[in-house]
Amino acid sequence: MNEFLDMGGYAKYVWSTYSISLIVLTLTVVLCKRTLTNTRKRVLRRQASLKESQT
Repeated sequence: MNEFLDMGGYAKYVWSTYSISLIVLTLTVVLCKRTLTNTRKRVLRRQASLKESQT
């Protein structure tokens, strides 16, 4: 197991690359969800204001 984790002497490069990739992917998901939520709220507010202006 230690040999696998050592990655033939390249462990710091391999594991740091995995870590950075995981961070970037996680941030992408979080930011996309936040953007989707904000867009939905904006659309709902706009629909509500259009309904109010029609009545």
